[in-house]
Amino acid sequence: MTIEKALCAFYNKIIHNQKKVQVLTMSIHQNKPIATANFEDECAFGNAMKELGVSALLKASNITKAKGASAYELFQFLVILVFQKCNLYHFLNSKKKDTAYDDNTYYRFLNEGRYNWRKFILILSARIAAYFTTLTRENRARCFVLDDSVIARNRSKKVELLSNVYNHVIHRTERGFNLLLLGWTDGYSFLPVQYIMLASAKAKSRICDVYDKHLRHNTNAYKRRVDAITQKPVIALQLLRFAIDADIKAEYVLMDTWFTTEPFICNIKNLGLEVIGMLKDTKQQYWYKGRLYNLKGLAKTAIRHCPQGNLFGSIVVKTKYQQLPVKLVFVRNRNKKDEYIILLTTAVTLPDSEVVRIYGYRWGIEVCFRACKSFLKLGKEFQGLSYDVTDSTTALVLTRFLILEYIRRKKNDPKTICELFFVCCDDIQDISLKQSIDRLAAMLIEGVRTGDVSIQISEKMRSDLTNWFSTQPEFIQNLFRDFLNLFLTSDKVA
Repeated sequence: MTIEKALCAFYNKIIHNQKKVQVLTMSIHQNKPIATANFEDECAFGNAMKELGVSALLKASNITKAKGASAYELFQFLVILVFQKCNLYHFLNSKKKDTAYDDNTYYRFLNEGRYNWRKFILILSARIAAYFTTLTRENRARCFVLDDSVIARNRSKKVELLSNVYNHVIHRTERGFNLLLLGWTDGYSFLPVQYIMLASAKAKSRICDVYDKHLRHNTNAYKRRVDAITQKPVIALQLLRFAIDADIKAEYVLMDTWFTTEPFICNIKNLGLEVIGMLKDTKQQYWYKGRLYNLKGLAKTAIRHCPQGNLFGSIVVKTKYQQLPVKLVFVRNRNKKDEYIILLTTAVTLPDSEVVRIYGYRWGIEVCFRACKSFLKLGKEFQGLSYDVTDSTTALVLTRFLILEYIRRKKNDPKTICELFFVCCDDIQDISLKQSIDRLAAMLIEGVRTGDVSIQISEKMRSDLTNWFSTQPEFIQNLFRDFLNLFLTSDKVA
């Protein structure tokens, strides 16, 4: 009898809990994005979107929803979807499907041709860049960075404007698009400013052409398709003009060898910007003292002796056709110590060391490409056939990168805390490799000398490090001379 009562009580409890679950389920509004609604209050990512006024920027870019859900709700959900560790299909077939709209709502949003996604990225990056500029000193170098990267779609066959593009990294032709990206950097933060998913300008290299031949010429859909098949140097200048018109402050344009040509350099100079780019050791010729020289001949003149440092020398010359004064800086190739690389700059009064230091800012765009492809699912998250989907999903990925960079800067820069810290804290300083090594060595020396328990050296460690020091070049041994002597004389053994 006792067992029967216990079973009845247990059964009644189950029924009671089932009724509570049913009531809770009925209280959830279907197709209501609860996850995105709570996200603004609970996550720094949502707070950053509110601080930057993303909703107003979407409206300014003609990104609005005619009926149903608001564009901001749909956009916010798609932006943070990558952090759910699943794609849209798996999310809508999971237990969280009640917190989202149906899949057709999102695909219609991504496939809308009237939205101006490139304008949205431009005004969002301009707002963030203006904020970053207030955190640094006036004379800090600010640069535009121009580069491209292949977005492979090798398994696709019917994607609009899909083309055969040559990948210079793997040295072969692939199906896909060429992402031309214009970025902005102050040496500490990098922001994508403008982009275009380029198809091949040659009709014979395009696997698929434009689907709708009757698009109105004044629509965003038509304009982005025309830009996609424009020659790369022409569209690159257009991106620079848009960035300048958006009042994004910069003094230099950093480029790799593909863009560093005389016509392109002169066009950038006419925009009021200086150029720092790398040159290939090809048949390019420059005027020097009334004669034309190739790069090898100029190197013999500029490099008069074998230098001990990494700067071989520099020389001021003029371009072959338009007689534009430029400086060529010869720098040691870190991969082949006996060879050099050549940096060209139109800022002929800029010191050689500054040319090399500022050109180092260009690495930020390579990090951006890597992060977008490896972590933010660039070209992998959505596989739509329309070019509008290709454009909009690229804008989603760049938005993620922009907001993450904004959060990183606010977290790491003391000037962003409050006005008191803004007044008291120094500007972000560039630190050289030698300074960083000196600081690390000083910390280790001080720890060993004072007998810090966290820095104790065993005999095996002493022997291994001593052998390693003895095999290093002389300049490294000179940097660690005091440290090496302390290793040999110290008797602090764990």
